[in-house]
Amino acid sequence: MLWPERPDNWRLGAKPAQQAFTAVATAIAASDPVSVGVSAAQYDNARRSLPAEVRVVELSSNDAWMRDVGPTFVVNGRGGLRGVDWMFNAWGGLHGGIYFPWDRDEGVAQKVIEIEGCDRYRAPFVLEGGAIHVDGQGTLITTEECLLNRNRNPHLARGEIEGLLQRYLAVETIVWLGKGVHLDETDGHVDNLCAFVRPGEVVLTWTDDRRDPQYEISRDAWERLQQARDARGRRFKVHKLVQPGPLYMTKAEAAGIDAAEGSQPREAGARLAGSYVNFYLGNRHVVVPLLDPKRDGAAMRKLKALFPRREIVGVPGREILLGGGNVHCITQQVPRAAQLVVGGRRVAVARRRTTARRRRMAGSRRAETGTQAE
Repeated sequence: MLWPERPDNWRLGAKPAQQAFTAVATAIAASDPVSVGVSAAQYDNARRSLPAEVRVVELSSNDAWMRDVGPTFVVNGRGGLRGVDWMFNAWGGLHGGIYFPWDRDEGVAQKVIEIEGCDRYRAPFVLEGGAIHVDGQGTLITTEECLLNRNRNPHLARGEIEGLLQRYLAVETIVWLGKGVHLDETDGHVDNLCAFVRPGEVVLTWTDDRRDPQYEISRDAWERLQQARDARGRRFKVHKLVQPGPLYMTKAEAAGIDAAEGSQPREAGARLAGSYVNFYLGNRHVVVPLLDPKRDGAAMRKLKALFPRREIVGVPGREILLGGGNVHCITQQVPRAAQLVVGGRRVAVARRRTTARRRRMAGSRRAETGTQAE
């Protein structure tokens, strides 16, 4: 995770957001080890705020979206762990990006990879971690709105982007959804719309209100998923998860945000891209943003039915949403390398920190590029 502080994105000097990030870190730390990158100026404040079991590391960044600026970790059939360092341009660069500059964010992934002590792949194209979801068995889900947006990789066609995803993540099948959640400022990240529950099974943000712009978006995604097959030829089982709200930024909330040149303005009355799909899947817990008292309970019950072996933990998510994302957006999981004795020799086998069971290792064909630990 990264620590929020910039006052042009987080209201009231980021104090409410820091409380929300602390709640997320605390919830995850109950089952998974947590590290938080913090600027030098905020180090003492973060160390006092966060639980003692959370590791605090001095790490400069432009904002606090670790899912998008951090690395995507992959494992291979020999137990190797490596990090993919994507190019980052603040969700659109000078053509729709959210802030400028983003130079410190561009360096976060390499630093995290070095902190975790593994090798690095530097990918030659722009991609944010929230733009993709994978099932660990060769299937990747993304959106056309994001990955085909001309403000990311205008020199690459769809087929070229697919080839790069297959090369760097060792996926076989890419499922293209259309748009992401209505007015999502990331240009439609899939992690706010649709997520894997397990291979062959996904959860999709949903509304039955046909007057809501989200209805057509979710309906289109549902139809595409019904027609698609995953890397093993399975049809998708799609679970609908009600959306919160709709939610809007209040006048008081907007007034607490400082205006700054190069940053996207936060205005009163703006609709917020809230979604319960933006959760963190941990070893023993699923950490879910609480966004709407009228619908929080139903969302939690639905997720409990989908993850019966995990505890569903709700954390206040509105302050994170006001900044443009939620729980999944501010976190990034890291596989853990375990030592096994095979034939008298100690052999490293990569395991996920975010699952209680060992993932199926990829075959020799994937050994060079790895399989995403997602």
